[in-house]
Amino acid sequence: MASGVAGRGLLGATRHLWTLVGIIGVGWAVGAGSGTGDLSGSSLYLFFTTLLLAVGLCGSTSEISLREARQDLRLLLLAVTVGVVAKAALIALVLWLVLDDPAYLVLAVAVAQIDPLSVAALRDSSRLSPRGRTVLSVWASFDDPVTVLLTAYTAPFALRALNDSAGTSGTSATSATSSADGIAGAVGDDLLDYAAQLGWNAVLVAVAAALWLLLRRTRGKDPAHWSPATQAVAVLLLLALVVTAGGCTLMLGVAVVGLFFRPPALTRHLGRISRGAYVTAAFTLGLLLVAGVDLVYGLVLGAAAYGAQIVVGSVLARKLDRVDRVSLALGQQNGVTAVILALSLQPVFPEAVAIVAPAIVTVNCLHFAANSLWGRLQPDPDDPRPAPDRPPLPPDRPVQPDLSAGPGTVPLWKDLDGAADPHWKEPAAGLAPPDPAGDGGPPRPALADLLRNVPVVDAVALDAVGETD
Repeated sequence: MASGVAGRGLLGATRHLWTLVGIIGVGWAVGAGSGTGDLSGSSLYLFFTTLLLAVGLCGSTSEISLREARQDLRLLLLAVTVGVVAKAALIALVLWLVLDDPAYLVLAVAVAQIDPLSVAALRDSSRLSPRGRTVLSVWASFDDPVTVLLTAYTAPFALRALNDSAGTSGTSATSATSSADGIAGAVGDDLLDYAAQLGWNAVLVAVAAALWLLLRRTRGKDPAHWSPATQAVAVLLLLALVVTAGGCTLMLGVAVVGLFFRPPALTRHLGRISRGAYVTAAFTLGLLLVAGVDLVYGLVLGAAAYGAQIVVGSVLARKLDRVDRVSLALGQQNGVTAVILALSLQPVFPEAVAIVAPAIVTVNCLHFAANSLWGRLQPDPDDPRPAPDRPPLPPDRPVQPDLSAGPGTVPLWKDLDGAADPHWKEPAAGLAPPDPAGDGGPPRPALADLLRNVPVVDAVALDAVGETD
């Protein structure tokens, strides 16, 4: 999105980027100083990361305005389905050429989404139209659950490729895990596992819908008028649903629940909760970076992610106006979802954090640079000066009747500068306007004579004018 970078200064425009880098740095310093070791192998770590992911998904979908989303429903459905898959495929193609290891193509999916927290932070300073802001906000919120599901469905295949590669090369079993937990093992690797996972997600949604309807029937249809006790019960029920989704890795279910299960006592604090999950995930990412950073592959992954958004965003937003189209194409940002997906993949893909962490920073740096340049190329709406090299268009000149010819004729205009000159032309000398000083100008014709040359004038009106002339 085209940000007002110049007006807010460098530090203000990159505040979210410096915050991310600072939190990761603090986590790295704590990890290096305390020697925490490899946290990703514990069962508590797996539950912690999936719980963070469930909180982030529920928070992102809870902030979606369904009324606004209906205006561009077709575009948004294409963006969060075909768009996410197309972006992941483009990023994976670049990774395949660079990494030459199909196992790590799952990292392309981890950075294919747009971070809703970063979008919300910069939305007010954007030059997007209200329609463009709505499209970008809903796009960023809805592509998170789709990205998580795509990661869960592709991770088993990538894990199998990683195991095959490890077995072929004779590496140790520590480099490839034969069985996966968390997001990488959430779905399984056959059709029965997929069907069972979808079924459990449907059960979670059905239970949440039944509880929500029960509250509305017994306590009132408008949640804003519920008593504090009812509000507290609704919040506790939602927390129980989120914890269940995190423990059972029911990411699709918790994303759908966030669309309708919205107790007001909690929704007003969703921004703080999401930011808290963001800080926690970034700090944990820094702890794991003690093992090292793969800077080259991270730069390639980040550049591929941003380039994929430019291609896909330009195609999907082709029917929007120019400012919205370019701003959506330059709107790629990574944040909490990409961080948590990297944490979730780390136990079975040991290079996930080392590659995704610098990729996230790369994407956000490219976002700032590209949008700063795009913002400088746009005219400032607060600048009273007219745009340069844009002469004003002449007003439309009305067609006048020819007073020297027959009725219904159009006057012949003289060309001051030649037949090919596009400038305005003047009427013939006989049709020149009268001289107000009375020094030789043509006499003013009678009103009846004027109207007599206009064929559309009613005869009755003409007689009336002739009587008063």
